[in-house]
Amino acid sequence: MRRLPVLAAAALLSAGVVMTPAAQAQAPYQVLVFSKTAGFRHDSIPAGIQAIRDLGSANGFTVTATENAATFTPTELAKYAAVVFLSTTGDVLDGTQQSAFESYVNSGGGFVGVHAAADTEYDWPFYGQVVGAYFLSHPNIQQVNVKVEDRAHAATAHLGPVWTRTDELYNYRANPRPNVHVLATLDESSYSGGTMGADHPISWCRTVSSGRSFYTGLGHTIESYADPVFRAHLLGGIKFAAGRAKADCRPESGYTGLFTGTTTGWSQAGSGSFANADGTLSSRGGPGNYWYSAKEFGSYSLKLDWRLTGDGDSGIFLGFPASGAADPGAGGYEVAIDASAAANATTGAVYGAQAPDATARDAALNPPGQWNTFELLVEGERLRVLLNGRQVNDFTNTDPARSLRQGHIGLQNLGDGTVSFRNVRVKELGVVTPTQVQGEAYTSSSGVQTAGHAGAVGGQTVGYIDNGDWAAYSQASTTGARSFTARVSSGGAGGRIEIRSGSSTGPLLGSVAVPNTGSFDTFTTVTTTLTGTATGQTVLVFTGATSGGLFDVDHFTLG
Repeated sequence: MRRLPVLAAAALLSAGVVMTPAAQAQAPYQVLVFSKTAGFRHDSIPAGIQAIRDLGSANGFTVTATENAATFTPTELAKYAAVVFLSTTGDVLDGTQQSAFESYVNSGGGFVGVHAAADTEYDWPFYGQVVGAYFLSHPNIQQVNVKVEDRAHAATAHLGPVWTRTDELYNYRANPRPNVHVLATLDESSYSGGTMGADHPISWCRTVSSGRSFYTGLGHTIESYADPVFRAHLLGGIKFAAGRAKADCRPESGYTGLFTGTTTGWSQAGSGSFANADGTLSSRGGPGNYWYSAKEFGSYSLKLDWRLTGDGDSGIFLGFPASGAADPGAGGYEVAIDASAAANATTGAVYGAQAPDATARDAALNPPGQWNTFELLVEGERLRVLLNGRQVNDFTNTDPARSLRQGHIGLQNLGDGTVSFRNVRVKELGVVTPTQVQGEAYTSSSGVQTAGHAGAVGGQTVGYIDNGDWAAYSQASTTGARSFTARVSSGGAGGRIEIRSGSSTGPLLGSVAVPNTGSFDTFTTVTTTLTGTATGQTVLVFTGATSGGLFDVDHFTLG
């Protein structure tokens, strides 16, 4: 595949391109462990406190353990990157302390709930939002198969698809899935006493305002806190809540797995291959493209988890035809994975076409050796790149030789073991059908008139445009529109087109500049990205520095 030169290591270090996530991960921080109980008290609490102290000593954070609710003041809470509610029970905070904790989380603090944290503060709505679900009941302690849904999150990345362990297994009053990102569920067929059926979440994460929340229903027994696998689960949750491990913790539903362990429907083009083991694809040799040949996709959300080892390189190909499988960049686009590459080839870049927002990317990126999650949201010719739930790029294709609108997806391999992928899944979206409208076909207007031009499609444009004029098109809905393209001409001052929904003062979806093209018979194309979710008729509002024939519009397209 075509690659741009990477930066030299010395330049990389001096520029800080990949140092921000790693430096943040290594910076020391403080964690508060709160274990006050006003109901049942678990005998595992001392073992849990010691386990968290041990994890802190080995992983760069210090631990303060308390059962004194007076610690919950704005000044005291501000010292901590995360607060762990370790098997708390009952009503443990008064109103003032609750307010302090709400402010702490909403302003960016982290919450970790362990086991009976879900048996706490039933009458505090904010706490219910943070913890995700309230305890209902439990059967006797027994062995269970835990099904791991998300193997990219720091709390579950070390686990296989099934985790067999012994614990006290909570049933919850309501399924939290609509409001949280589920990491793991209980297989009720593997034990007795489950009441939630086929979908029984047991661990999850979410964001709350600017804060982060992680909960695990496991951790009842003393033995849990000596188990290195459970300790790693707990450590990953603490790191996420403290902001030291990034993750996409938005609720997720409606996705279909393309790769979840089996390679049915996938084909290799080019050299090299991917090894498949433990539900993970790992690159071997290359350059090559492992592509999903079973189906093309139009508008869709593609999610996948990826990990680099060291200074690796890879990418995800989108929108290429089957005939271009060996060189997918010729017909579609690549979203790059290489934190050390040049700006338009680095992680989150649309390769060779548009660099990511560097600040957003650095804030969202986990360093090599850790898993990251991409969402690649394709709507027509618009591509948005989200890294661990944060948007880092928003790109609209205007190249007529390339398209995102329909095609295959693929995973690039560029060397032995440099990149791994897990959990490739897709959700198909409603297709936005491009709507082309003649400029002179307005259904209501102010100030404009039809103008005749031999070079216009149909021989006419909307013209005689002055500052503040507008034209409305009831036949063109803004519903689902993500791009605007217009064929324009100007022998005057030029100006701007504002794209609004419903009326001339309705929601502004976007705007685009119209240049002087040399004459009103010389046409060019202008394009812009649209944002928002308005659903009214399309209204074009025309602005410019002067009045008197700013520009003409031959036709426009919503996509």
